[in-house]
Amino acid sequence: MDLFEYLNNIMDFFKLPIWRNLIYGFVFFLIIIWLSFVYWVYRDARLRNTSAVFWALAVFVLNYLGLVIYLILRPPEFIDDIVERDLEIKRMEVLLNSKLTQCPACGNEIKEDFLICPYCRKKLKNSCSKCGKPLSLDWKVCPYCKTTR
Repeated sequence: MDLFEYLNNIMDFFKLPIWRNLIYGFVFFLIIIWLSFVYWVYRDARLRNTSAVFWALAVFVLNYLGLVIYLILRPPEFIDDIVERDLEIKRMEVLLNSKLTQCPACGNEIKEDFLICPYCRKKLKNSCSKCGKPLSLDWKVCPYCKTTR
């Protein structure tokens, strides 16, 4: 009989209104997390240029399973990252095609035929005494007119 009374006391303890309110609070917390996942998926899918409404509905209907599916299938890059990478590639192509280099001292862009850097005045090349063409500092002979230094 003592065991039966003991189990009744435990059951009476869990019948208190506080436990029902805690369960409602926990369910409310799970619903808020679920809806925040729906919003996050919608925003993330828009940034990645996928069907944002479709993925938000998938997470709304399938709950956490939809979130896992979205995380597996979502595109790996944001649109802004793709655009930035393409612009950087175009900038590098322009730099390579325009025969611009960088000054070894200050890092500013200079043309290949500059004798000194116009920004920091570092000597970059020598000029040939006969033809006047720019020569690298370590060259002993002008490759244009065969003049020795």
